Parts: sequence; structure tokens; C-alpha cells
Amino acid sequence: MATDCEAWLNANPVEAGNLSDSFPSGDEDSTFAGNVNNEINGNWILAPTGSIHEARLKAKVKRRLRKNSSRDSGRGDSLSDNGDVVRSTIPPTSPKGKLLNRRSRMGKGRGLPKKGGAGGKGVWGTPGEVYDEDEVDVKDPNYDAEQENCVYETVVLPLDEETFEKTVTPIVQEYFEHGDANEVAELLAELNLGGMRGDVPMLAISLALEAKASHRELTSRLLSELCGHVLTAGDVEASFHKLLKELPDLVLDTPGAPQLLGQFIARAVADNILSKSFIDGYKGQVDCEYARAALDRAAVLLRMSRWTGLRIDSLWGSGGGQRPVNQLIKEVNLLLKEYLLSGDTVEAERCLRELEVPHFHHEFVYEAVIMVLESKGDRTLQIILQLLKSLCASTVITVDQLRRGFERVYLDMADISIDVPCAYSLLEQFVEQSFNAGVIDKKLRDLCPCRGRKRFMSEGDGGRLKLESY
Repeated sequence: MATDCEAWLNANPVEAGNLSDSFPSGDEDSTFAGNVNNEINGNWILAPTGSIHEARLKAKVKRRLRKNSSRDSGRGDSLSDNGDVVRSTIPPTSPKGKLLNRRSRMGKGRGLPKKGGAGGKGVWGTPGEVYDEDEVDVKDPNYDAEQENCVYETVVLPLDEETFEKTVTPIVQEYFEHGDANEVAELLAELNLGGMRGDVPMLAISLALEAKASHRELTSRLLSELCGHVLTAGDVEASFHKLLKELPDLVLDTPGAPQLLGQFIARAVADNILSKSFIDGYKGQVDCEYARAALDRAAVLLRMSRWTGLRIDSLWGSGGGQRPVNQLIKEVNLLLKEYLLSGDTVEAERCLRELEVPHFHHEFVYEAVIMVLESKGDRTLQIILQLLKSLCASTVITVDQLRRGFERVYLDMADISIDVPCAYSLLEQFVEQSFNAGVIDKKLRDLCPCRGRKRFMSEGDGGRLKLESY
């Protein structure tokens, strides 16, 4: 027996790298199962050399596959009958292989965005795609033939009397601030005024009666702009009829309402938004004395415009900042000159309020101080000081406007001293008395400029001695 085995080994030599006393697993038993079958009655039968070599190659490949199974479990590799590795088309069964596999599960594609970029959250289609109008499906269970040609519009309910006053009053009051009639027309066009349309002029004039002259001028312009766009001539005429009837109630709040309403009527006739026969229609039919006074005032103004050339379009005057600066300066100078002649502080304060230019009061202070420097008299200094003290106490002139007026004088002293040589000494005297009277503070007094050096007799002062503060 031993002799036979030795003879078989000599006939079939085995490489040293392929020899092993043990096998990694039980698969090798099946690999050499064919060799066991070659033994008959305890005697080995020689097997072909090629079959043994193929069995060894298959065992080696299986060991490699078993060793890398944790890494390539999802690849689906298998062996063919010839011992070659074959890639299976069956998808991987290992969960780990499915997670790590980055190829398309469909087996196709080049990595481009899905749906050509038209997919995903918040996407309404590919860029540049235009959707056509959806055709109505007649077979749709919700289809209604009566609603196919319906036109939907926003319905705004007409305003009642209470809602009308709450809505239109803020619009008119805001107009008094900005003076833009087009904005008012747009806001009123958005409202469904209904039967309250004729009350718009009435409400605007009622608010203007209690306001300033500039607001009355704005109201007259507003009525002229609205007539023909938002209002009709009939609406304006109906409003004046109602105002004449309610004059007894308006006089309680505004004693001068009849004269003011007469001016509104005359201005409306001049602007061609009220017929000239409006006043003639009331002749002999007026029982209220207030209405009669208003109509008489309007008739007188119209006759004056016809005979004397009175401009009714400037009846209320230009209000506040709408006037040119040169005109405001002239009115301020005229006010100060009238005050120097009369000495009436209350009248001067009333006239300054009627100018309606609180932002321009620094010009009033500037002109007052210049008038003191040019007068060179003690009376002018005292009377101007009294006026400034009264206006500051009544807060007609604010601290900021007073300060700006004095600072403007300080800056212009170099030019003023050319016309008034003793301007520096007069200014120091006036500033000191203003500080003592409480008109200005210490900080403003300290800003007062003084002459840079003393002047000598040779400079033409006639030998007069200079003051220590000069």
C-alpha cells in the first residue's frame, strides 16, 4: 500500500505552496470528493492529471471569494464551469451593498437632473415653459355651463352717513397738510360714495371754515380739481344749497361763517364750477339772515371783480410756504415797520401768526435785530426787545428759530459793520439786554462777536474815547 502511494506521488508531484494539512472550511471535502471515489477496496486508482489540477484551481478561487465576501458581497460574482469569474446581472441582495451602490437602480442614465430640471419642491416646470389656458372639460362632474362666461368683480358697498364722515374727514385733513389734489381724487374714486357724493364739497368747506386762510385756498382748489372728475356741477350746487340751510348751526362754531361762505360761493363762480345764476335764484326767497349775508357778500365780490378788476382767484391769499421768499421778507419788514409806528404787540403777534410760516420766524428775528442796529436809537432797541420777549413768552417764536436768527446776525456782522460802523457796540448792548430780559441764554450771549482790536483817533472817530468793552 505504501509502495503504491509513493509511486502515485512520484507520478503526480504537488507544488509546495498548494500543500496544506487543514482546510479553511468544509468546502474542500466536496472538492476532493471525486478523489475518494477513486479508491476501490483500499487501493488508489490513478486519476487523470488534468482533473486534479482543475479541482485545485477551483478551490483556490473559492477561498479568495470567501475571503472578500464582506467587501464585495453586493457585486454578485460567481464562477463558471471553466473557473472564470462571471458578473451576475441579478441586483445585489446584501443591505450593505444596496447602500454603498451609487449606480442607478434602473441601470441607465448619465447623472443628469431628474425630469430635465423640472422636478423638485417649488418647481413649476422647466425654465421658459409657458402654460396654456386649461380647457374646460364638459364631462367634469363639477362643470356648470352657467358659470363658464361669468365675470367676477369686487363689490364695494356704498357708504352711509356715519361711515362717510369717518372715511372722508381724514382724507381732507391730510390734504390740508400735503396739498395734493390728485391723491384726494384717487382716494375718493376708490370709494363707493353713492348718494353721499354731493356731500364731499360740503364736508370740505365745513372743515375749512374752522381752519386757516391757506386751508380755505386749498379747499377752493380741491373743489375746482374734483369737479368734472369725481364730482359734477350738480353735486357742487347741491352742497352749497345745504350749506346755506345749515348756516345757523355753522355760526355757532364759526361766527364769521356767512362772510366766509360768501367768499367760497364767489370763488366757485369765478372757477366756473358754479353757475352765475345760482345767486340770482335766491333773490326774494331767503328768510335766514345768515344766508342773505352770505349771498350779499358773494354778489359784492363778483361785482367788484367785474368793475374794479378784483382777482377772486387770490381771494384767500397764498398760504404759508407757498409764497416766494422775497414776498415773505417784504411782509416781515412791513410788519416790523407798522409795529414801530403803533407799538401794538398784540397786533404784531396776530399778523405774524397769519403769515403761517413758523419755519421762517428766524427771518423775523434777523430783520428785527438789523433794524435795531440801523436805527441807532434807544427807543427802537427797547420796543424790539419788548416784542421779542412777548413772542418768546407766547411760544410764537421757538427757541430754535430765535437762536438761528441771532446766529445769522453774528455771521453777517462783517458786512453789516461796513454800513453801520458802530454795529459791534450796538449789538453787544442789545445782546446783553436780551440776556438780562431772559430772551436768550448765556451760551448764545457768549457767541456774540466783538471787534478784533481797538480803533484809534487817527481812524476818523473825531477824537471820541472808546469804551472799555469796545
